[in-house]
Amino acid sequence: MANNNHAAPAPLGGSLVNAVTLICGVLIAIMVAVLLVRFLFGLGAVTALNDGYPWGIWVVVDVVIGSAFACGGFSVAMLVYIFNKGEYHPLVRPALLASLFGYTLAGAGVIFDLGRWWNVWHMFSPWSFNPNSVMFEVAVCITLYIIVMWLEFAPTFLESRERQETRKKLNKVMFFLIALGTVLPMMHQSSLGTLLVVLGVQIHPLWQTPALPLLYLLSAITMGYAVVLFESCLGSSAERRRLETHMLTPLAKIMLGFLAVFLVVRVADLVVRGALPKAFVPSVEALMFWLEILSFAAPLILIGAESNRRNPARLFLAGVLLMLGGALMRLNGYLIGYETNIDGAGGFTYFPTLAEVLVTAGMFAIEVLGYIIITRRFPVLPREDVQAAH
Repeated sequence: MANNNHAAPAPLGGSLVNAVTLICGVLIAIMVAVLLVRFLFGLGAVTALNDGYPWGIWVVVDVVIGSAFACGGFSVAMLVYIFNKGEYHPLVRPALLASLFGYTLAGAGVIFDLGRWWNVWHMFSPWSFNPNSVMFEVAVCITLYIIVMWLEFAPTFLESRERQETRKKLNKVMFFLIALGTVLPMMHQSSLGTLLVVLGVQIHPLWQTPALPLLYLLSAITMGYAVVLFESCLGSSAERRRLETHMLTPLAKIMLGFLAVFLVVRVADLVVRGALPKAFVPSVEALMFWLEILSFAAPLILIGAESNRRNPARLFLAGVLLMLGGALMRLNGYLIGYETNIDGAGGFTYFPTLAEVLVTAGMFAIEVLGYIIITRRFPVLPREDVQAAH
């Protein structure tokens, strides 16, 4: 059970107009303008997509990487509700808030990348279901998870006295929502790895393996904890709040445990498949592979010792490196290690246009702006006086 002192989140308060929110507003406005052109004149008007690369950064960054960054809510909820680690309860709401924004925007990002976006509703039509499709499973799981997360987070908006009755009714089914919120991310995060398995020889041997579903799931859980470290350190600095070191230090230890398991599976898989020598062949793929592996391995050295895990700067840097490692793993598998020149056909190249980059920047800006607005107007973060007691 959580300590009673932990059940005291409160709005931060303060003005919503500052340099950060204004920059976010500008980026969002630019994104809307680009998307207006995209929906009116098609993908070719604003993207560098082609027959060889039907997926660009809108899918790889906004969806595949973005949904992994959004696993903080799932990772922390798994600790609190499944493993009964109530001491981490104050981290649930902020982690869940970041997750629901990340997943909601990831769902929207899929629509941006659809050629015939007006047919997206077919996904929810029973007459169009394809249960044998990995993409169908990912789409349905992510959609359900977005709904579940908003329902899980709904009590934050129901704190007022006149809404207590609605909150009590929601609490009666919360155990079911929490169970779904644990199972659904496991399903679709592993299936994002399965998508690469399906592509077969088009994926470079350094990233093509039957172990991809397990690797994607383990890395997503690890990235979830890394994002919690990143957001906690960045948020406490930006809002001049006390850092929850008493929770982040043991959380980092758990994160390192998952990271160690991931690295063992990753390296063992390469050795068993005989793919490790590919990492020593001079190539862009080999360079990106080592950047990925070093980003994953560095936190073990950086915060492996207990004393180092009490250092906020090291915690922040470890979180950034793990986020970078997970992002590179997905970028490498879906774009860098993706081969179009199979059986003599191809010669395709892809590099995102400025318009694609601006849309992705706008998506992240929405998440930052939404996080600022909700934390300042609703009870998400622990009360400062409760933090000081620790």
